[in-house]
Amino acid sequence: MERLCGPKLPFWVANQTLHTDSPDLPECFQLSVLSWLPCVYLWLACPPYLFYLQRNNKGYIMMSILNRVKTVFGLVLWIVCWTDLFGTFHELQQGDSKPPIYFVTPLVVGMTMLLALFLIQFERLRGVQSSGILFIFWFLSVLCAIVPFRSKILQAKYQSEISDKLRFTTFYFYFSLIAAELILSCFNEKPPLFSNIDTDPNPCPQSTAGFLSTMTFWWFTSMAIKGYKNPLEAKDLWSLNKRDSSEVVVPKLLREWEVEQAKAHSAVDQSTQAHFSKPPPAGESNHVGGESSPEEVEVLLSKQKDPQKPSFLRSLIKAFGPYFLIGSAFKLLQDLITFVNPQLLKLLISFTKQKGAPTWWGYALAFLMFFAAFLQTLILHQHFQYCFVTGMRLRTSIIGAIYRKSLIITNAAKRTSTVGEIVNLMSVDAQRFMDLTTFLNMLWSAPLQIILALYFLWQNLGPSVLAGVAVMILLIPLNAAIAVRTRAYQVEQMQYKDARIKLMNEILNGIKVLKLYAWESSFKEKVLEIRQKELNVLRKTAYLGALSTMAWTSAPFLVALTTFAVYVTVDKNNILDAEKAFVSLSLFNILRFPLNMLPQVISSIVQASVSLKRIQDFLSHDELDPESVNRTNTATDSSVTVVNGKFTWAKRDPPALHNINLMVPQGSLLAVVGHVGCGKSSLVSALLGEMEKMEGDISIQGSVAYVPQQAWIQNATLRDNILFGKAYNEHKYHCCLDACALTQDLEVLPGGDLTEIGEKGINLSGGQRQRVSLARALYNEADVYLLDDPLSAVDAHVAKHIFDQVIGPEGALQGKTRILVTHGISFLPQVDNIVVMVEGRVSEMGSYQELLKQNGAFAEFLRNYSLEDIIEEDEATEALIDEEENFPDDALSNHTDMVDNEPVVNEAKRQFIRQISIISGDLENPKSRSVRKRLCSERKHAESDSEKKLPKVEKLIQAETAETGRVKSKVFWEYAKAVGPLLSLFICFLYGCQSAASIGANVWLSQWTNDAAQNVTQENVSMRVGVYAALGMAQGLLVMVSSFTLAMGNIGAARKLHYALLDNKFHTPQSFFDTTPIGRVINRFSKDIYVIDEALPSTVLMFLGTFFSSLSTMIVIVASTPIFAVVIAPLAFIYIFVQRFYVATSRQLKRLESVSRSPIYSHFSETVTGSSVIRAYCRHDAFVLMSDMKVDDNQKSYYPGIVSNRWLGVRIEFIGNCIVLFAALFAVIGKDKLNPGLVGLSVSYALLVTMSLNWMVRMTSDLESNIVAVERVREYSETKTEAPWEVEDKKPSPDWPSQGNVEFSDYSVRYREGLELVLKNLTLSVKGGEKIGIVGRTGAGKSSMTLCLFRLLEAAGGEITIDGVKISEIGLHDLRSKLTIIPQEPVLFSGSLRMNLDPFERYSDGEIWKALELSHLNKFVSNQPAKLELECSEGGENLSVGQRQLVCLARALLRKTRILILDEATAAIDLETDDLIQSTIRTQFEDCTVFTIAHRLNTIMDYTRVLVLDKGQIAEFDTPTNLLFRRGIFYGMAKDAGLAQ
Repeated sequence: MERLCGPKLPFWVANQTLHTDSPDLPECFQLSVLSWLPCVYLWLACPPYLFYLQRNNKGYIMMSILNRVKTVFGLVLWIVCWTDLFGTFHELQQGDSKPPIYFVTPLVVGMTMLLALFLIQFERLRGVQSSGILFIFWFLSVLCAIVPFRSKILQAKYQSEISDKLRFTTFYFYFSLIAAELILSCFNEKPPLFSNIDTDPNPCPQSTAGFLSTMTFWWFTSMAIKGYKNPLEAKDLWSLNKRDSSEVVVPKLLREWEVEQAKAHSAVDQSTQAHFSKPPPAGESNHVGGESSPEEVEVLLSKQKDPQKPSFLRSLIKAFGPYFLIGSAFKLLQDLITFVNPQLLKLLISFTKQKGAPTWWGYALAFLMFFAAFLQTLILHQHFQYCFVTGMRLRTSIIGAIYRKSLIITNAAKRTSTVGEIVNLMSVDAQRFMDLTTFLNMLWSAPLQIILALYFLWQNLGPSVLAGVAVMILLIPLNAAIAVRTRAYQVEQMQYKDARIKLMNEILNGIKVLKLYAWESSFKEKVLEIRQKELNVLRKTAYLGALSTMAWTSAPFLVALTTFAVYVTVDKNNILDAEKAFVSLSLFNILRFPLNMLPQVISSIVQASVSLKRIQDFLSHDELDPESVNRTNTATDSSVTVVNGKFTWAKRDPPALHNINLMVPQGSLLAVVGHVGCGKSSLVSALLGEMEKMEGDISIQGSVAYVPQQAWIQNATLRDNILFGKAYNEHKYHCCLDACALTQDLEVLPGGDLTEIGEKGINLSGGQRQRVSLARALYNEADVYLLDDPLSAVDAHVAKHIFDQVIGPEGALQGKTRILVTHGISFLPQVDNIVVMVEGRVSEMGSYQELLKQNGAFAEFLRNYSLEDIIEEDEATEALIDEEENFPDDALSNHTDMVDNEPVVNEAKRQFIRQISIISGDLENPKSRSVRKRLCSERKHAESDSEKKLPKVEKLIQAETAETGRVKSKVFWEYAKAVGPLLSLFICFLYGCQSAASIGANVWLSQWTNDAAQNVTQENVSMRVGVYAALGMAQGLLVMVSSFTLAMGNIGAARKLHYALLDNKFHTPQSFFDTTPIGRVINRFSKDIYVIDEALPSTVLMFLGTFFSSLSTMIVIVASTPIFAVVIAPLAFIYIFVQRFYVATSRQLKRLESVSRSPIYSHFSETVTGSSVIRAYCRHDAFVLMSDMKVDDNQKSYYPGIVSNRWLGVRIEFIGNCIVLFAALFAVIGKDKLNPGLVGLSVSYALLVTMSLNWMVRMTSDLESNIVAVERVREYSETKTEAPWEVEDKKPSPDWPSQGNVEFSDYSVRYREGLELVLKNLTLSVKGGEKIGIVGRTGAGKSSMTLCLFRLLEAAGGEITIDGVKISEIGLHDLRSKLTIIPQEPVLFSGSLRMNLDPFERYSDGEIWKALELSHLNKFVSNQPAKLELECSEGGENLSVGQRQLVCLARALLRKTRILILDEATAAIDLETDDLIQSTIRTQFEDCTVFTIAHRLNTIMDYTRVLVLDKGQIAEFDTPTNLLFRRGIFYGMAKDAGLAQ
């Protein structure tokens, strides 16, 4: 520096700078270091920044006033700097030679100003609205110019006149200009031309935010305010930034993935080429083309090492790595800055020791600490932002890639991964990647932090640090062991939880049956048994949790204890003073985080690698060959041609179809018939290109429409299902509806054709679904129609209508090519050609007449379905058509297919479909077995416009209740009551003690360090160490006890809440279950109980922990510097203010996010099940777009969610940094009164507080969202209950009813309040032992009568007496256990067969076998290896429907009561089983009173009397012969059934 500044200007003078009360820096230092610093920064930052701008062009910005002013100022600055330079040259000419620094500095600064000027313009052309690089440059310049600013004024004050007028003037010019530039660079430019900001209705302010706003997340404030004023809704959310949206992110990943795949393929090709380089010898070339057969190739390949698989990881890194690295750079900076504060603390403590030190040192240190902490905050949150956004993009792109793949994978691949598994890939595995990205940087950052911390500790305490490190390393395996055990317990608990939910699902699905049989208590026991096991596992987890909490809190303490103890005892001269003790403590606290994070990061990396492999395998599956069906061939006149086709479902499987040769002439109707499993549907799939083509050719001319065997219905309106993406044309649309017989169904649906159809078409019957699917094909006007058995699910007369109107020679499709797979023989005479399939081959082909003549397989097929069937079918059709004419008013009477082959679970539900007035709320039948899908569809069911508002209102009310303070305090009180009020207080007391112990230990440490100053060291070292250890151990124990007590309290609360909910649900009347979707109830049992079991306890634990640690910090600082109390109030005010804003907004964002998440998965599972339809109609791209939109919608609410955390973090940590600042400032102010120990204590506590303040807000927010679960569970635990199960003083005698007389007197009933009566004033009496048949049209009230006997419906007027006992007065179980019903829908529960027959274990094995014998099941059961212990699957699906019906009969035989009610099954059961049941009942229940609801009249023709109901009243009641004689309603029905002439 001597050469530059010359001998007169020294570079550094200690007495002038450090050791005076008004310091000043020497001129040489000012001119060199201070002037060059900003310049060096800008020149270094420029090249990478220019490279970045070159790559990212956002369009250019018009010249604005702001830009012009900046540019002009930049020019003036350059002129000012060079004025200096020319002034120096001028002085040189005058002979006054200056040292070289006066030439160098103005030159350098001037060049830098030119660079800044260039940057201002270049950024404008590249569309940068606010520049961080330049802001930092101007900020540094101003910072560095403050020193000369002050010293020039000081010089002018002491000297009489200003010596160097020129430089004095130019400097102040320079200073004011850079200050102006700094202020100007805080403002934003206008957005670039043609950017999408102008077009977007609700753009994200981030894209236009300035540099400062971006760093502090100020741009988010508008949403925080909006969310605080009223709950956010989906319309308030900002649009997703273009760069985060699916349309940008997904293709980016797919491009990289394709490159990877291409690489892998080329590698495989090279390796295979090597083997085939020598030409095969002549003898071998009898293979096609002389190529080795595929099997041989495989053998050859397997000898080599496996060809490399395409690496999904590599494509992820290429696509998202660069962006992520920016975040990593921030992390590195943050790690380094973390270690500045302990060093500053060291200086601060040594400053308090020195008596004569100038006070400005202290202030400088306090502000430096604040500044370092603040910088660290900003940088840390930028790092998090980059990581989270990367995670978000990863998720978007992975979901997009999986969705696109799932539309084109082959059927073989589909078999290896079920829909559920693929949905898991999307939800769980994509989520794991997202979670991992946030912590991935810890992988290198944790070791770095540990190394740095150890280095500084070594400097501080020397080798004794190793003792502390040893303790840390010993604690790692303990934590790991705890983690492993916890994981194992979690798995076990998940199993119990799944079992419990499965059982609950079954119970709720069959709740009606449980009520009819009075079996509730047995099933309640089963649920509670599983629940008990679940709680036991939870308790074990709680023990472990308490241990690990103890390890986590005592770790830093144990480490400090061992280190200090070793340090003082190793060497007599080692004295523990405040500096060493508190700096070490703050370093140990830094160490705590990386040490605990490392195991977590490693385990989540392991999980992610598993996920990675699963996703990679899925994305590497084979895809369907789009070229397998030739669509371009126009030469022939036939529109579908197959030439010796051989097809298989999977390459490894044997072919499913062999030598198929088909030619379907343009416009003809071809029927495909054959037995079950002969390959009819496979043929259709082959024509669609869904099967692997092994050899042969297929060509299809023109577009295709496809109707699958199982109709595929989307979760959309009925109209959307039919239009399927085509434009709406009213006339054509109505023609389609008429042709498919859907017009009448629309009248029944609450919203007409705008009714929202639930998932899998849940609120349509099977037949309606099939007809919608057909209407879709009809509307789509294709050239070739592939109809896979569309008539199977509809009734005979409807089938006839559809065949005539749509498919047949006169139908709407005449002139199109139609291929119809069918079982209906009656239509075959009307088709042009018939193909008969036998075992995957075409056995014969020709017209109906030709095939009959040939007398081959087809004639055989016809004989099997004997001619009587055909005749019966026709008669039935005619009878039904008659009905239609007789009862035009009852729109539903002819639609028996409302209740057709898919058994609706309960009769009551069916009544509902009939009474149209009722179908308003949720149209979900509890049919869907899968709970998860139910949960998704719980939210949405938009009905007709008038009702669309209802669900909305409900949603809002929900948001309100969670919002207002009053409800919350009540809910918290509910929870505290469930835990136990005294226990709650005790837990808080324990936490208080624990904090007290921790403060005690640290205060003791500060006393100990003060010994050093008084030189009373050696005597009481052992006493000091001992007490310190004792206090620490006490803290550890208290932590353990308190967290354990808390866990016990929480488990107790969980048990009580679940028990109350379960108990209430078993006592809830049937009407509740008919009007509430099961999904909702299940949701309470699964999601909300899970929250109460697991999420809530850990939240409460964290909340109490952070709350008490923040409290103890305040106490310590106030105790050491009482003046600090003044600052607490304003800081607390800001804190609460920010917290209220955050909690309100973030809770609603979380809710919106979870609401928008389920549509992604439900749309996805829908797509996978309907992929063949989507491909057939070429709607692939439209569905990909829909999926992308749903993902973007979800990310739209997720993104503000992440930012809200950053926004909160910056603000709360700012408060924490203020606490550090004030603690240090007050320590400096009161330095004479304080000893160094206390200063160290209060500042090191303050440094800790930031973390706990931040977490406390998060925990408050989580606590508020989680406590809602308690509220929801309470809500369903308090619904209205039915009458008591047993009434002690009205118990009937044990042998009641002995005769079985039943009397109805003036009896009326309605389903629910506010609906009209279903039965009106019935009066009849039945003698014991009579057999009564009940008949009537659909909706006449037949089933309601039986429900009244069981009091599932309570009387609206009148009463029923059985053997003189009024049934309304006795307990429900007393009544129901004395009646027997054989219900229409046979419901079985999963469990052993024995449990299904006798859940209370009242009967001996002998009795059960007797019942099985009488119900014709003994043969089937005795052939099973497990006999009575035969496991029934959920819903009894491993038994046929007939067998299930017989099991119900066996139940009835076991109970053998005096009154039997038989609700006859409709379509679900075959005639044979029906006869078995009837004959058994005639013999076994001879002396009982039997009520039969009959659908087939022949079963009741020999009954004592028949009751004919019509519209809820008795129309006729007499013996069958008399009724036939009277020629009334009964006679009409008998005539229709062919039982009367």
